[in-house]
Amino acid sequence: MAEIFDSEKGGRHRRGLRSMCAALILLMAGANTRGQGSTSEWQAAVRKYADAKDWAAAMRIVEEEILRHPADTDVRVWRARVLAWSDRLAEAEQEYKLILKVSPKDPDTWLGLASVYLRENRVIEALAALNMAEELDAGRADIHSARGRALRAAGEIPEARVEFRKALALDTTSEEAKEGLKSVRNERKQELRFGQENDSFNFTDSYHQEWISLSSAWTRRWSTSVSGAAYRRGGDDAGKFVISATRRSKKQGALTVGGAAGSNSAVVPGREAFFDLSQSWKTGENTFVRALEFTYGQHWYWYRTARILTVSGRMDLYFPRDWFLSFTARGARSAFSGMAVDWRPSGLARLGFPLVGRAERRLSGNVFFATGTEDFARVDQIGAFAAQTYGAGLRFNLTNWQDVTGYTYYQKRTQDRTDTGFGFSYGFHF
Repeated sequence: MAEIFDSEKGGRHRRGLRSMCAALILLMAGANTRGQGSTSEWQAAVRKYADAKDWAAAMRIVEEEILRHPADTDVRVWRARVLAWSDRLAEAEQEYKLILKVSPKDPDTWLGLASVYLRENRVIEALAALNMAEELDAGRADIHSARGRALRAAGEIPEARVEFRKALALDTTSEEAKEGLKSVRNERKQELRFGQENDSFNFTDSYHQEWISLSSAWTRRWSTSVSGAAYRRGGDDAGKFVISATRRSKKQGALTVGGAAGSNSAVVPGREAFFDLSQSWKTGENTFVRALEFTYGQHWYWYRTARILTVSGRMDLYFPRDWFLSFTARGARSAFSGMAVDWRPSGLARLGFPLVGRAERRLSGNVFFATGTEDFARVDQIGAFAAQTYGAGLRFNLTNWQDVTGYTYYQKRTQDRTDTGFGFSYGFHF
């Protein structure tokens, strides 16, 4: 085992020395030496093999040119391009960073690094690299088009539209800018989602729920959501209809107001009313925490034999590479007929993270832990009991217009009672 460890350690040491030696060769050579021209025969051969996806042949030509001209950073850029084209993204990233240590004033290198980041779904790093490229040459249409793609991936559609228009103004023949502008003009503003949930208890009948929802963004400020759900527990059936509206403002945040009506108040609340007030701040593209969001909400539930009021506060932290962390604290005021009013606290923590990301197809996950009662949409979630819940979920973006989510959890309650649940949903964006 020690020999294996030493061997691995020696391998890492040798790789580190090779990177240092490559950097020293470039440093000793000084400035970029691009004397071979952009239309040389070897570059044409590399493109030919790349078009045929013969990556080994393309890389062989590049490596031969590096041996002939070890100080030419243009050849190193071609090596980084071939690595990126062949999906060796981690190696391409390291190659671009090595070149930038020697030649940090080349916008093409920053643009190449940004393209690698974007393919890895690292939008924040991509935007930071594009900022550097734009500082070096603000008059290039391809840089503005790349910024548009990165902003589109970040969900900043109006900002992306501005960048594509800048690119088109600089180069009216740019097909990339034209297609990019079309993609943000056809922004998908509707989400239709279908879901199914199941709960198995060790002390009573199981719950089954099917639901459908439609969320619509009518303008940048106004959006609505409507949903319907059908519940079944043993021989009891119930249904619920929920509607809400949201108004957004840059200065005042977002305000959501809504209500719900249920058909069987012995299973689900007969009436509900709620509001949420949220405010968010962007801290910057190069900071560890890229954005913060705070949400305060109140929710009223009216059952046949109980009245519930919940007061909650949530903080969401957004990190690079699509990581996020969320904390929720809630107080629930329960009032039963003939009994004193009772307040009970609860809390929820959730961590989200990317798993696999390539262009449109992305897989992300999350894990969560809750203590206390977290959901008052059903009658079994009210009353005098304590609980700890452990769960995890997955989200898979099939394309830009459809995704699938799934989750599972285990809840341990007092009196040796348990609840095991799972669910999934399919979303269609149009």
